[in-house]
Amino acid sequence: MSTLQHRLMGFRLTTAEILYHLPDHPVMLQSFIWQDLDIAPRFPVLNKFLKFWETSVDGKLHSVRVASRGIITDAELKLVGGEFSLN
Repeated sequence: MSTLQHRLMGFRLTTAEILYHLPDHPVMLQSFIWQDLDIAPRFPVLNKFLKFWETSVDGKLHSVRVASRGIITDAELKLVGGEFSLN
């Protein structure tokens, strides 16, 4: 799918800060930043990544903070008062 199609389908730029326990030092936390286009509020792409993390990565998840912003916002859309055609 193209980026424009993603935008029109309601995809949002989603950023997640993932805190996880270091495998060798479980009392210490490490931060990982993940960013992708996803659909709020269910975040299927992020959930798929987190399931992959739990099954494939040694570091146990501690917490996940999510921020999401629409790619096309009201401020970016303007009503056009006329139409011009070029020959």
